[in-house]
Amino acid sequence: MKALFVLSNDIEDVETLATRGLLVRSGFDVTMISTEETLMIRTAFGLRFEADALLSGINISDYDLLIIPGGKYVANTINRNQVIPQLAKEFAANDKVIAAICAGPRFLGKAGLLDHTRFTAYPGSEVDMPNGIYCPEKKAMTEGNIITGKGAGTVYQFVYEIVKYFKGTTAADNLFESIQY
Repeated sequence: MKALFVLSNDIEDVETLATRGLLVRSGFDVTMISTEETLMIRTAFGLRFEADALLSGINISDYDLLIIPGGKYVANTINRNQVIPQLAKEFAANDKVIAAICAGPRFLGKAGLLDHTRFTAYPGSEVDMPNGIYCPEKKAMTEGNIITGKGAGTVYQFVYEIVKYFKGTTAADNLFESIQY
């Protein structure tokens, strides 16, 4: 499985790095792309690292999964960022899987992809999904080809849902047994 992981400055550290690490451990090929004008990304808590590619150099038809982390960048860009919602729409139009955690589902809401769909997200984020069905009691969940997670503290459940979707319950259970979850 090939995953496209969207990065912007001020992404949430745990949601990004732990999700990537666990997916790679599960055999996913993960490409980290920058939506910034540079490959260098600065996380919400000051870590700097380099993305694998710029969005402009990517052919989305090569990917099975789009991952959108949360972080303070969401609140700072939600009303002007057209790149992430458009990318999500392209994945949805091609019946590909979209996984978003914490405030990341806000981009899906702006794209209209959560209308009449059950989802979870960081409390307060549901404001951008007025036609969705917010499930605040869920840590992570799958609804059709959309996987959502509540926040940094639910990364393990979020990744479990992704691995289960693509590789089945046994593979997801094996991953979590291997890390002593």
